[in-house]
Amino acid sequence: MKKSVISMFFVILLLFVAACDGGASKNADGAIGDDGYYEPGDNGGYNDNYDTGDSNAPYPEDSTDTGSSYEPGADPAEPGYEDWESSDSEMSGDDMPTEPAEEPAPGDLIENGWVETATENTSTFSIDVDTASYTLIRNYLMKSNYMPPKDRVRIEEMVNYFDYDYPQPEEGKPFSVTMEMASSPWNKDNKLVMFGLQGKALDPDKVPAHNLVFLIDVSGSMYGDDRLGLLKKSFKKLVEKLDKDDKVSIVTYAGSAGVLLDSVSGDKKDEIISALDELEAGGSTAGAAGIKTAYELAEKNYSKDANNRIILATDGDFNVGIYDTGELVSYIETERNKGIYLTILGFGMGNYQDYRMEELSNAGNGNYFYVDNERESDKIFTYDLMGTMFTIAKDVKLQVVFNPDKIAKYRLIGYENRVMANEDFNDDTKDAGEIGAGHRVTAFYEVILTEKKPAETPETETDPEEGGEPAESDPEESESESEFGEDDFLVLKMRYKEPDQDISKYMDTVMTSANILAEMSQNMGFASSVAEFGMLLRDSKFKADSSYDSVLKRAKANIGKDSFGFRGEFLELVERAKTLDK
Repeated sequence: MKKSVISMFFVILLLFVAACDGGASKNADGAIGDDGYYEPGDNGGYNDNYDTGDSNAPYPEDSTDTGSSYEPGADPAEPGYEDWESSDSEMSGDDMPTEPAEEPAPGDLIENGWVETATENTSTFSIDVDTASYTLIRNYLMKSNYMPPKDRVRIEEMVNYFDYDYPQPEEGKPFSVTMEMASSPWNKDNKLVMFGLQGKALDPDKVPAHNLVFLIDVSGSMYGDDRLGLLKKSFKKLVEKLDKDDKVSIVTYAGSAGVLLDSVSGDKKDEIISALDELEAGGSTAGAAGIKTAYELAEKNYSKDANNRIILATDGDFNVGIYDTGELVSYIETERNKGIYLTILGFGMGNYQDYRMEELSNAGNGNYFYVDNERESDKIFTYDLMGTMFTIAKDVKLQVVFNPDKIAKYRLIGYENRVMANEDFNDDTKDAGEIGAGHRVTAFYEVILTEKKPAETPETETDPEEGGEPAESDPEESESESEFGEDDFLVLKMRYKEPDQDISKYMDTVMTSANILAEMSQNMGFASSVAEFGMLLRDSKFKADSSYDSVLKRAKANIGKDSFGFRGEFLELVERAKTLDK
């Protein structure tokens, strides 16, 4: 009896070993090969059906043919979903981190609530010119055919994705300010306040030279036409715009970091493009080592008369070295005071780490874009990036002081992770956002006028965030409590620093009844439709009577000049969301 049991055990063991061996050697249709890399099968890749060519071609209706673990209708941001590239399967032994890298916790953006003006009449926040959230939303809706995760919807980045027709600033000012108030489209009892900042355009003859470090992720997770392939095409567009006064260095990182080019003149385009063409994806992701190497190289080649900037292109999946976002942020914060800016370009989906990239770009006095197709690459590398690379004002803070006699309640729409303590407005040690040449920033408040205040109003937040110690104030401006004129609704205060200065300058402007419009301007009409769309995607508790039909009607009526077709594309996104949001 014992012998029979033992014999049966060995038979089962042999069958088990044979089965494991067969699974390990399997290598077809997107399986894992002997070298640990994913080998695409006949089914193609995740982005094969996505529009990366003809900008006039329609988006696909679905993406059922993927060749990866993605299933139509599955949320790429959900736990358990990962693209095959993010495994970085070459890591083993000493290359493995001592503990597994964890994706940063979701941003958990808690919407700004209503604030009683009688309790706290001052609201302070940093500007934000990032646009990545909008492009990510588009990717979810048009490629994945899926509603975007609510915590990736940052309304300010959606609104600021688009251009608006604001006037150029007066001589000596870094930006102009446009202020408008009109009825709220989603709540007839409320008003909507819009602020628009327009950065000054630089004279082409006065544009400083570029001193750039391309920091490029070539780890295994960057494999694919929508990642390293699209990255190469994108950087080549930037290279074509450089001249002999510009300098380019290239740092790459996978299992470790290395310098591919060191301060090559921008007119040596063939040499730079050849270096880009040679890039191949493979290995683990030593992102922190790459960042450190790039900053060291940028500091070595620093020129006080140039635009000194690192351009990091990655999917953010750091898993070797410092992979804690807090440590990386601390390191970058210590480096930003050397006059070196950081721009981040995100590529790919699946294990894409949106929050990490946003935090790093914020820490590095830079901007954050997401590149999902070649058309977006054209937009960024021929317009957006070239503008934001020339910083005309840094640490730009806005502080709105509401007149309690005119405005009973207010709430800031978006900018949740840019809200600052009121005390920070005068503290020049507190970091804030930058605005580039020719760039625009738009922000909205929803307000309840005192005369319209209902008996019961929405929930109110009354505890302002604690801040740091105030620094020296602008000697030309008294920061005492604002005194309002009879027709003043609010005062918009602004602080900013010249790019090479550490002491801020002050300016302000007052909103009166002259700024109240019977009908929204074209700028406000379109921008507010984008904000309303964001509230619907977030399923905001403040959305009131918002609807996709309302968004579409107002956006169509205010579409204006749409030279590049991005506003028309916005209508497609709204239609798709309307269909998916059941």
